[in-house]
Amino acid sequence: MKKYLLLLVSILMIPHLSFAGGIDDPLLSLLIIDQLEVRETNGSSPIVWDTEGWIGKDLHKLWIKAEGEYAEGRVEEMELQALYSRAIAPFWDLQFGWRRDIRPTPQRDWLVFGLKGLAPYFFDIDSALFIGSNGRTAARLQAEYEILLTQRLILVPDIELNFYGKEDSATGVGSGLSDIESGLRLRYEIRREFAPYIGLNWTRLFGQTADFARAEGTDINDLQFVAGIRAWF
Repeated sequence: MKKYLLLLVSILMIPHLSFAGGIDDPLLSLLIIDQLEVRETNGSSPIVWDTEGWIGKDLHKLWIKAEGEYAEGRVEEMELQALYSRAIAPFWDLQFGWRRDIRPTPQRDWLVFGLKGLAPYFFDIDSALFIGSNGRTAARLQAEYEILLTQRLILVPDIELNFYGKEDSATGVGSGLSDIESGLRLRYEIRREFAPYIGLNWTRLFGQTADFARAEGTDINDLQFVAGIRAWF
């Protein structure tokens, strides 16, 4: 009799166990507007955005990343990525997918192999290798660190380096180290989900990329004052 009672209890518990398993790994989503800012430079005020979002479960996610710049009545730069992301270790994801450079033209498409996560001492790392058509290759390394001055006032230094395997004169990109962009932003979190900020952003072009910019009459070394918002939903 005891054996049958245990069997009955086990059968009755199956729906509850299944339901609990679903709760343990629900479908979630997040949208982060990391930078939405105006940059003051040489009398112009371009609007720059850097956003990313994901939808998925604990181990598997779909990531969308978008960044660009709007200046003088038109979109000067725009990049879009769609990536499958797989957790491979605590705080680290391996990413694979597609990138399209929409502006400047001509458009370029790339395969993406990336590694994103939180390094020791809480450095936020986003690195990627890109493979394009006609033997084009590129690599990118981004790093960011948050310094909590108070519970609401946060200082954020960041840096981005871009490398290209070969010259692409049509888009104004040279081989080797193409550019470094570094920023220092001070934000105040009115709420965790919403924070205005001010700061400085520095961009420096190198090698053939700098040569292409000089030929177009563009600065290769630019320090900008920025003001913007960071938000997440």
